[in-house]
Amino acid sequence: RPTDAVVRITSTNICGSDLHMYEGRTDMEPGRVLGHENMGIVEAVGEGVDRIKVGDRVSLPFNIACGSCDHCVQGKTAFCLRANQAGTAGAAFGFAAMGDYAGGQAELLRVPWADFNALVLPEGTDKELDYTMLSDIFPTGWHGVELSQFEPGDSVAVWGAGPVGLMAAHSARIRGASEVFVVDQHADRLALAASIGATPVDFSAGDPVEQIMEATGGRGVDRGVEAIGYQAHDSSGTEDPTLALNQLVAVVKATGGIGVVGVYLPQDPGAKDDLAKEGKLVFDYGTFWFKGQGMRTGQANVKAYNRQLRDLITSGVATPSFLVSHELALDEAPAAYKKFDSREHGWTKVVLHPGELATAG
Repeated sequence: RPTDAVVRITSTNICGSDLHMYEGRTDMEPGRVLGHENMGIVEAVGEGVDRIKVGDRVSLPFNIACGSCDHCVQGKTAFCLRANQAGTAGAAFGFAAMGDYAGGQAELLRVPWADFNALVLPEGTDKELDYTMLSDIFPTGWHGVELSQFEPGDSVAVWGAGPVGLMAAHSARIRGASEVFVVDQHADRLALAASIGATPVDFSAGDPVEQIMEATGGRGVDRGVEAIGYQAHDSSGTEDPTLALNQLVAVVKATGGIGVVGVYLPQDPGAKDDLAKEGKLVFDYGTFWFKGQGMRTGQANVKAYNRQLRDLITSGVATPSFLVSHELALDEAPAAYKKFDSREHGWTKVVLHPGELATAG
């Protein structure tokens, strides 16, 4: 279309959310290209594009947004009312139920409404691994902290030390948190949390709520971020989609806030019980209500954050590349998916380079 651009992908990441499609837990049709964390160089633009030009280095938000509907003009680009062909709010590259768009785990990517969606980056290849986090996980981690109604000086507990959880912890530190706890059971991910100044909490060593309550003298924390989603597991490996939410209700102080950026689905045919199959959960609403807590949810409106986060990277304040464990060529993606899905030790974040930045791994 005249408002499209074609981008040559230089870096595209495997996201934990991609695993929902990879594992067959969604209605994603076979054959569609995955990949919603994309950046690259503009190769061509339509005649209606006048801001983005050929040769620009750009980051592409995972949200595809028209820029002119009621939600977009309010900054709620994750809930665009025009981009999803199914008529529901919100569209994305290469993602189930988020429109018919191909993803960017490919050499080239069509970008709709390119003038609105593409974020121009500094020229060259400097900080490639930092800037590639701007398409999703860095803004999503920041969004989780924002949803919790965080204020400088607050203490924060993040459930999940995957890439989004680590970005939430990094964001909370940048924003002035007094203390950040990160809950997980994978030693490599907890070590990364410790490397950015967070306090790791290994839930395989004991109840994480009790560990945090003890560490805070029984006070709990001001804010919580849920960065796991509906495939949360306990230490024995049993799936329990309610686990993280209810533990956060228990550990967050009265009148505190919880931000939920882990993915939850309206339907989950692969769930273990009938309620969860319908996207319904047994939630400790009584405690939540009695403590006067607040909870906000939803996908990140990437454009609300990515310019300021780009500038934090450029200035050296933010360094989201700390979590990258592997840089691989595009044809190595199948093996990388298998290892990432298996949570193999050391596989924390995979960046694929389809083009000239491709490495041997």
